[in-house]
Parts: sequence; C-alpha cells; structure tokens
Amino acid sequence: MKVLITGGAGFIGSTVASKCADAGIEVVVLDNLVAGRQEFAARFPFYRGDIADEALIDRIFADHPDIEATVHCAALIVVEESVTNPCRYYDNNVSKSLTLVSSVLRNGCQRFLFSSSAAVYAPGDGGRVDEHSPIGPQSPYAHSKAQFETMLDDVVAATDLSAISLRYFNPVGADPELRSGTSSARPTHALGKLFESYSTGTPFKVTGTDWPTRDGSGVRDYVHVWDLADAHLRALSRFDEIAAASTSLTVINLGSGHGTTVWELVRAFEKVLRHDIDTVSSGRRTGDTAGAYASNERAARLLDWAPSLTLEQGIDDTARWLVMRASRLRGTQ
Repeated sequence: MKVLITGGAGFIGSTVASKCADAGIEVVVLDNLVAGRQEFAARFPFYRGDIADEALIDRIFADHPDIEATVHCAALIVVEESVTNPCRYYDNNVSKSLTLVSSVLRNGCQRFLFSSSAAVYAPGDGGRVDEHSPIGPQSPYAHSKAQFETMLDDVVAATDLSAISLRYFNPVGADPELRSGTSSARPTHALGKLFESYSTGTPFKVTGTDWPTRDGSGVRDYVHVWDLADAHLRALSRFDEIAAASTSLTVINLGSGHGTTVWELVRAFEKVLRHDIDTVSSGRRTGDTAGAYASNERAARLLDWAPSLTLEQGIDDTARWLVMRASRLRGTQ
C-alpha cells in the first residue's frame, strides 16, 4: 500500500509516516514547511507545496499512480492565533482542504483519512465525551475542523469518496526512536509551556483556575503521538471494512481515555523531570474550555485500538527529543 500524507513533515504527520513505513506502507509526503521540518520527511518522496495547488497534486499522482489513500494532517492548529486571524484558518483548514479533496478524487483516490480534533465538542464540565456528544466549537480553529467534517460528510454522500475523521485529544511525546518530534520553537500547549518554564526558569502560568473540575484547572486528555500513529495505521488497514458499514463520514475519538488537570500535569512533569516548577495562576484565555476526556469505545470496536503509552512516557519522550534537538542545533552552529 502507498499513501499520501499531507503535513507529513509536521509533528503528527511525520510520526504517522514513520509508523506506516515501519509497517511496510510506502509513504509520499506533501508539506509547505510553514510549520514542518524537511528533515522529518527526508526518508520519503517529498513534495514542497500547498494542499490547494491542484497542478502539484496532479503531478504527485502522476509520479505515484499507486497511491491508495490520503492522510490529511496539514492544518493550522494554534487556537489563540485563530481568534486573532480567523480568515487564515478558514482559508487553510476549510477552503484549501476542500480543494485537496477535489484534487485527490479527480485523481481516483477514494480513501481519505482526516486529522480532526476533539475541540469540535461543546464545552462541558471536564467529563467524558463520545462521538455522539454535542458539537459546539469555541474558536475559529475548532470551527474550521467542524466545518470541514460537515463538508466531508456531504462529499462522501455525493461521491465515491470514503472518509474517516480521527478526532484527536491532546497529543504529547515523540517518536520513541526520536526520528521526529515537536518542531515548534514557541509552544502554545501546556506541556510545551512546562518545558519552556523548565529551560528558562520562568514560572509556568496556569490559565484558568475556576473551572468546574476537581481542582479548578482545566482537564485535558493527553494521548501519546505514537499511539495516535498506531490508530492511523489501523484505520488504513481496516479502511474498506469501516467505510462499507456507513454511507457517511465515520468519526472516531482518539484519546487516553482519562482526564488530567493542569495541576496534575504539573505534578507528573515534576516527577518525570525530578525538578520543581514555579507556577502562577491567571485568568482564562480566549477560546479555552473546561476540557474533556475521550471515550475510546468506538476506536476499540472499529480499530481494535487502545492507547498503550502513559502521560509520563509522553513527557519523557518529549524531554529526550528536546535534548537531542538542542544537541543537533548546537552541532550546526
């Protein structure tokens, strides 16, 4: 099997690419390198460009007519940025992604695996959500994911496209073999901010301490990126079976299956790094919610998938990756 992975030089896409390659699946990568790193895709046929460049998509399929599925990981993902620049997010995550769907369909590729987000769910009290939980995006980023899912569902109903949407919760960690990891120099997620505090000696800011949760801080479901990659592999191997059972878009949650508050994350971080972190409390950020954690029942049933790696392993793998990346950067100076 051969697959096209858009955003395959980014954090999630590169990890999925490695997992696929390890399983004997051939990988072709498309990435504009706005956030991705070309070295993450060095082992694969690589095309630098935009997902909405129809001529480029046609050339990729002309070069690789045996591509059987598209794994769409290319997206803008920073919630706060989406609030200040929503046009950019709707253009990339909705409009350009729709053009990509048209392009792959035109080239005869009818399997489409979409990287979505649990941010599409309506705000709750930090509890468990399944695929039937109410949809209620709270940021332009989340809206862009929900809107594209709606469009994808309509395309599936009207064409020969079969599509699966994997709703990620909060990815952490790195490829355990350290072939790739987070590439952001300015992290916006909680774990990245913890590492920033650890390396700079500045206090870690807990944004929002009055949520209706067990300790007042927001709840997140931290799932190891290697487990996410495994779910993609399982979805690809079972794609036709899953698609045959539905005439609409199939959505599947992917999380650890339990919630972790921000204060609990801080304590786990301190335990793994054996280092105390100074903290300060502040108000809620625009677009934040109390959070939620995943029901993985559908993933277990359709993909025979369950997460196998812990939050602590995710923290440790991230630490190992950041140490190696820093060493590489020093070596190039």
